[in-house]
Amino acid sequence: MSTIEKALDKIGDRQQQSASVHSPSKMHSASKQGSKSTKVTIDLERLSQLGMLSAANGRSQIAEEYRNIKRPILRNVLSDDDNVALNINLIMVTSAVPGEGKTFNSVNLAMSIAMELDHTCLLVDADVARPSVMKTLGLSRSKKGLVDYLLSHDRDLSEYLLSTNIPKLTILPSGKAYTHATELLASEDMRDLMRDLSERYHDRIVIFDTPPLLATTESRVLATLMGQVIMVVEAERTQKATVKQALSLLDDKQNVSLILNKNRKEGGHDYYYYGYAAKDQND
Repeated sequence: MSTIEKALDKIGDRQQQSASVHSPSKMHSASKQGSKSTKVTIDLERLSQLGMLSAANGRSQIAEEYRNIKRPILRNVLSDDDNVALNINLIMVTSAVPGEGKTFNSVNLAMSIAMELDHTCLLVDADVARPSVMKTLGLSRSKKGLVDYLLSHDRDLSEYLLSTNIPKLTILPSGKAYTHATELLASEDMRDLMRDLSERYHDRIVIFDTPPLLATTESRVLATLMGQVIMVVEAERTQKATVKQALSLLDDKQNVSLILNKNRKEGGHDYYYYGYAAKDQND
């Protein structure tokens, strides 16, 4: 049995348990943090109170959970295997449907990677229709971001970036709403940006919070540009068939991992990680 089959069976088991208890029936220069970037302050104590990962709770249970989640991801990035994608450090976090906790996981994963000694992290809000990274972090929505950068044909990304009080974490907000977002994200300008983000800094990991796969076409476009895809699945809610439908939209050889989110366990919620190197269409 493949890893994805085991993960899907786990989801099915959780749903059955829940039902028995609850149911009545051109090359752009992608600068690292630069002098033009705006500085923002993330309230780390607020994140801790919300049950999220921050530098203030580095020895907590959630910190350990995300250490387990990030380690296989970083191993992929550091692999010298010739078959590993060149853009393996571009990591997309998505879900099948809205409300499964993808932004929660995007932010926590970015926080965890920013704690690494040998890596920096750029967190990109690529859910341009319904951006939520800034709100999750308790920050005001930025007036410009990814969409504005792509539309401007600017060659300096630094003025669109937000440096933070976490030394190794930088944010690229979504920017303004745009009617033709799918076409913009599929443009040559976006491909140039992604290439530069992937290649310019060897120590940088880029986390993209993206729309759910079954909600828009934008996430499917973005998936073609990514080296790794993480799909968040809400335990006891998301149907196994829905997960398989979402996975079928990804390329057969895409490097995909699953996080089983909101898995109920006495004393709190655990986050289970399932990884596999390539998606088999027959799974």
